Amino acid sequence: MIKSLRLAASALALSAAFGGMAVAQARPFTAKDMASLDRLSDPRVSPDGRLVIYSVRTMDFDANKASMSLWLADLKTRMAPRRLAVSDGGASSARWSPDGKSIYFVSSRVGGTDQVFRADATGETALQVTSAPFDVGAFKVSPDGKTLVISQAVFPDCDTLDCTQARLDARKSVKATGVVHDKLFIRHWDTWADGTRNHLYALALDDKGVASGKPVALMPGFDGDTPTKPFGGDEDFTISPDSKFVTFSAKVAGKDEAWTTNFDIWAAPLDGSAKPKNLTPANKAWDTAPVYSPDGKWAAYRAMKRPGFEADRYAIILHEEATGKEHELVPTWDRSADAIAWSPDGKSIYALAQDVGQTKIFAITVKTGKIAPVTGDGHVSAFDVGPNGLVYAMDTLKGPAQLYATAGKGAPIKLTDLNAERLKTVAWGEPEQFNFKGWNDETVHGFVVKPANFDPAKRYPVAFLIHGGPQGSFGNSWSHRWNPQTYTNAGYAVVMIDFHGSTGYGQAFTDSISQHWGDRPLEDLQKGWDHALKTYGFLDGDRACALGASYGGFMVNWIAGNWNEPWKCLVNHDGIFDTRFMGYSTEELWFTEWENGGTPFAPGNTYGKFNPADHVANWTKPTLVVQGQLDYRVPLEQGIATFTALQRKGVPSKLLYFPNENHWVLKAQNSVQWHKEVLDWLNTWTAEKK
Repeated sequence: MIKSLRLAASALALSAAFGGMAVAQARPFTAKDMASLDRLSDPRVSPDGRLVIYSVRTMDFDANKASMSLWLADLKTRMAPRRLAVSDGGASSARWSPDGKSIYFVSSRVGGTDQVFRADATGETALQVTSAPFDVGAFKVSPDGKTLVISQAVFPDCDTLDCTQARLDARKSVKATGVVHDKLFIRHWDTWADGTRNHLYALALDDKGVASGKPVALMPGFDGDTPTKPFGGDEDFTISPDSKFVTFSAKVAGKDEAWTTNFDIWAAPLDGSAKPKNLTPANKAWDTAPVYSPDGKWAAYRAMKRPGFEADRYAIILHEEATGKEHELVPTWDRSADAIAWSPDGKSIYALAQDVGQTKIFAITVKTGKIAPVTGDGHVSAFDVGPNGLVYAMDTLKGPAQLYATAGKGAPIKLTDLNAERLKTVAWGEPEQFNFKGWNDETVHGFVVKPANFDPAKRYPVAFLIHGGPQGSFGNSWSHRWNPQTYTNAGYAVVMIDFHGSTGYGQAFTDSISQHWGDRPLEDLQKGWDHALKTYGFLDGDRACALGASYGGFMVNWIAGNWNEPWKCLVNHDGIFDTRFMGYSTEELWFTEWENGGTPFAPGNTYGKFNPADHVANWTKPTLVVQGQLDYRVPLEQGIATFTALQRKGVPSKLLYFPNENHWVLKAQNSVQWHKEVLDWLNTWTAEKK
């Protein structure tokens, strides 16, 4: 294969030399390229199945600011997708009206708050639908087209939206700045608690599709959030096919919000005549994302079984509306459903799930439980079901998301070619999946990605990337943050191991890391590194650095004290330094308490068993520490403590601090700075000796 590629390249070079043909030269893919790419998301198929509307995020790199637009693709003519004119004021979250004649979307073009707007299917002009006092966080149109359900951040004890507005206004007039808290959460992800909750409201739509009348509170006095914080969206609620009820997922906060995962499914009438009713009181674990069958006879939702465990398997539960009886669909399927949707005929449920380094859509026959994959290798990030098939967004290690449509039993149809022009001359590193025997002699998978413009005669320095979670995966997917291609285009080979605890390999594999953060996954990393060195001769094991974020950052700190021999340098992004203090300072306490077998003050826990802070005496490897001020998941002091320990020991080290980033580095120019500092660090310590 390599020889044939070389011959093809030689032929092109000769043709250019003697025929005058210009040949595009492959160029490196840079962090600025990555930060500047357009990003596709949220495909929605029209009710008649002909059109799909989707969102595109476009970055103005110099302004360090992104904008959102709506695009339309014709599944029948397959003409090039077009940008809708209503995007000029900024537009996202497009949803079709039930009759397919209108498009509803969110924009802040009037007054600076996010409101719902409406356009006809051509997308030429926009009509404002809502004039809510606060940002519309999410919305849905009822199946009969007569009601709009929106979310608003309100004080739960307020009877009206005006009450919340008056209370916020009163706060502005107070000169004192102290805030009193009497329960957790006091902060979550990157935001301090202000007492408001995300609540749903119903608005009547007139014959023009515009909200009219007084908003109807659907969750009066409810001490909880829908959409859920911090990442919930309109998947957290749905409207019944008869347009009479809203069904939603929420957790009653109470005093134990920070250490319970008891989210339930609730139902409330759209006319506000009754308070929400808990439909899943028996399950004390996570219930979420209800969806109704087309005929309204069934509702499906995803549920975990173990309270307090956020990485438990999401089972698919079927709820019979007439009787209230429930049963699990294919309980023997050892995959976790990340999203579900009904087929148009109600005979199948489509489920999105990770599967051995890939993320696929599976079709599950409701009657028989038969499971069949719909998509192949790659990472499906979103999908929608139309009357004629599926439309989905899929990315891989070699490219960002594009839209595809299923075509019966044939190959999927590619609908978009976003970023094609700017990426046409980029050289990609080639990925290859491998496996080996890890902890307990069980099969563990990983990926190696060759350097761009790979030369088999050379040996290359290595970036050994360790994923976070820890229940996560570095699989065949594109990332706008931890992207192997930014390293392969800088001359590095990349090795990534999905150690025990990773997702997509069965629930027992995922479970195995809990209370074993420092032994089982470390054994996998060690054996995976040995396997990679023996298998791939182009890896220069004497010029390698280990990098990780979150749990990966914990592992970098753990490696620093327990397995530092192979590494020339380390990079720790928002990683845990002191596991015991983490249990007292992070926000989602259910996570640390499950992973360490209880609270930090309870007997028999493992906070001290795998604590990097206790092994600082062994730290010798040059380390770059990265930390965001707004990271409340792994708080600032963890990064400062890591850097302090390194400095106090005299270990070469740097601290890259971002005052305006959270657990992730999201701003475009910060991302470029992050990659420059990281690659400079790797280059410094892996340079060949002359």
